[in-house]
Amino acid sequence: MTDDTTIRLSKRVAEQVPCSRREAELYIEGGFVKVDGVVVEESGARVAPEQTVTLAPDATLLEISPVTILLHKPAGVDALSCLTPEARSAPAQKERFLKRHLVNLTEALPMDRPASGLVVFTQDFRVARKLVDEGNTVEQELYVDVRGAIVENGLAQLNLGATKVSWQNEGRLRFAVKGPKPTQIARMCEAVGLTPVAVKRLRLGRISLGGLPAGEWRYLQGYERF
Repeated sequence: MTDDTTIRLSKRVAEQVPCSRREAELYIEGGFVKVDGVVVEESGARVAPEQTVTLAPDATLLEISPVTILLHKPAGVDALSCLTPEARSAPAQKERFLKRHLVNLTEALPMDRPASGLVVFTQDFRVARKLVDEGNTVEQELYVDVRGAIVENGLAQLNLGATKVSWQNEGRLRFAVKGPKPTQIARMCEAVGLTPVAVKRLRLGRISLGGLPAGEWRYLQGYERF
């Protein structure tokens, strides 16, 4: 295949539909165009005359909305490395996966690498404003596995202020706290004789991990709010 025998995919789509070149580009960027059965999202891709180009029956020219991604980050890994097409959970979701969904993402309220649990990435400025600019007002729920013996009245000390702490079992505490600083929970535990050994975030605001498996991600649904 040479450049002499190929043309830009957007031109081929525009001629075939027919539509304007800009409309063809929007169809391609929206993931609605296949070349030989494979989705191609780059309007500048080149195709040969013998290649089959098809437009999805549900193709639309509506603007592609920014997405928000919920990830169940495993402990000890970089959150961004988990965002692959293969790691998407709940394939029954109606959202069409696009490569552009994984670019220009803001990680809201990031966790330390050793921690696990709910991590949020977003392209939506409204979500970023809520979780980043107003992050100190969003309650986080975390499980903290601890070892050691808590001092007398230690649980009462942990519950001073706005933080709510309770035992889940003999080795695990549940924290509900707004805007925790990076070392805040560890220092609180150590102050009452406990050593934190694992942290897992279960919830941000009204959004929880639910049944999302570790290492997988899903899209935030339109009806969900933090």
